Amino acid sequence: MSLPVIITTVVIIALSAFFVAVEFALIAAKRHRLEDAAGSSRAARAALRSANELTLLLAGSQLGITICTLALGAITKPAVHHWLTPALESWGLPLLAADVAGFVLALAIVTFLHLVVGEMAPKSWAIAHPERSATLLALPMRGFMWLTRPVLRSLNSSANAILRRFGVEPSDQIATGQDPEALLHLVEHSANVGALDASYSMQLTSALELETLTVGDLVGPQQAPVMVAPTASAADLRRATLESGHLRILVGTDRAVEGVAHVRDTLAVPSERPVRSVMRPVFTLSPETPVYAALRRMRETSTELAVVTDANGAVGVVTLADMLGRLFPEPEETAATAG
Repeated sequence: MSLPVIITTVVIIALSAFFVAVEFALIAAKRHRLEDAAGSSRAARAALRSANELTLLLAGSQLGITICTLALGAITKPAVHHWLTPALESWGLPLLAADVAGFVLALAIVTFLHLVVGEMAPKSWAIAHPERSATLLALPMRGFMWLTRPVLRSLNSSANAILRRFGVEPSDQIATGQDPEALLHLVEHSANVGALDASYSMQLTSALELETLTVGDLVGPQQAPVMVAPTASAADLRRATLESGHLRILVGTDRAVEGVAHVRDTLAVPSERPVRSVMRPVFTLSPETPVYAALRRMRETSTELAVVTDANGAVGVVTLADMLGRLFPEPEETAATAG
């Protein structure tokens, strides 16, 4: 086998390894790590662009691998075949038998080189070092995609059209992580088989429910807000605190809330002082507000109590303690629930 054929074979196998590594690197790479590196690395930015058009990149990788496979079949296999046949014939085999044996051996040798060196080895390397390989190979792959983009778009459009005929909507990006419903099933299964402690199970379940939990779910008829009239005195507010156990009392008429007063603000004023003088603005939320959004807004405004109101007025009160209690239930509550 001549030196040019050997050099060409090495180049073809190297190109095949390149395309295989690119394909698996972008699939295995963590997007957030590429984003972290993108600020200071042009190659990481190129890898991110490829990740944003993943189906096009996969089409480019498959096109490159296919071309390399065809090139090995057209160049290397015949060369190996023609090199082996005379050698086998010199060992005493008939010409026909030597030709058939040379063909089979050439096919086996080329297939081995292509699978092991050109595919399996680069695949394992890319999976073991996904972000490193993705950034290392990103720029040359972007160049190949730029040269072959019209062909890749045509191939990609054809594949997407076939998928849509079968009711599958193509996606240009890999879905990362698990949806809350799947994670809830995983937590429940882990608790049932004893792989997860019941207390941790309740906390994880509560955290995952924050995706759909609203503040309206935290209030109910049994949690009707404690309220004093706007004309009430400081003494009336202290009495309401003793009866209810709440330090913050709403001020208003029926379900029309005007403000909220903390009992500590009445300790330094005369008992007959109108509660309006120590009243503060009330922080309101609608029942449909997600709990995670309510937590963020209350943290930003340094608010510990919010009044849940609908079109008819106040329907209840929710505090940071209520929300955190739902996320981190007390041990006895967890045990009771588990039992």
